[in-house]
Amino acid sequence: MTVKKSGSTKVAAPVKKAAPAKKAAPVAKKAAPAKKAAPVVKKAAPVAKKAAPVVKKAAPVVEKAAPAKKKAATPAKQEAAAVKQAAPAVRADESAWTRAELAEVEEELRRDASRLAGELAAAEEGLADLIRDSGDGAGDDQADAGSKTFEREHEMSLANNARDMLLQVEHALARLANGTYGACESCGTPIGKGRLQAFPRATLCLACKQAEER
Repeated sequence: MTVKKSGSTKVAAPVKKAAPAKKAAPVAKKAAPAKKAAPVVKKAAPVAKKAAPVVKKAAPVVEKAAPAKKKAATPAKQEAAAVKQAAPAVRADESAWTRAELAEVEEELRRDASRLAGELAAAEEGLADLIRDSGDGAGDDQADAGSKTFEREHEMSLANNARDMLLQVEHALARLANGTYGACESCGTPIGKGRLQAFPRATLCLACKQAEER
């Protein structure tokens, strides 16, 4: 009867209930939501795009600095103008031109230009009147016709003379402005201060003028 009691040890087999420990697996799956950190990197990209317009705004600063180069050229032009206004050359036995002497010559030339312009206008007006009157004098005798012809030719001569002298004066003023006044246009030597003071329109030295008149 004692042997049957040892068989009761088989009742301990149901210890297998420890298997439910598998429930720990779902804990690992919950760690997957860590993927939400990826969008944080994408949001940082727009910051770089906003910084690009800053470079474009800096470009106009360089363009505004360019006009300064054009202003710097002004002194060079002033120096060139000063060279053109240099005093005329003089002969070896003459003193250099002073500003007062040059101003006096220029003033005389301008007075001559004004006077000659008036004479030319008057001569051309008188010539126009004579030409108009000659058309109405069909019944004039030979004496009247000859007188009108003489007057017309005289007015033409006065107009041509005034026009030629006016051109000479304007040429002398232009030479004063460009720095070539006082040099002979034929040989290039100085015309002479004394000659120019007596005859401001002169363009030839005395030797070249005498050779021209021969």
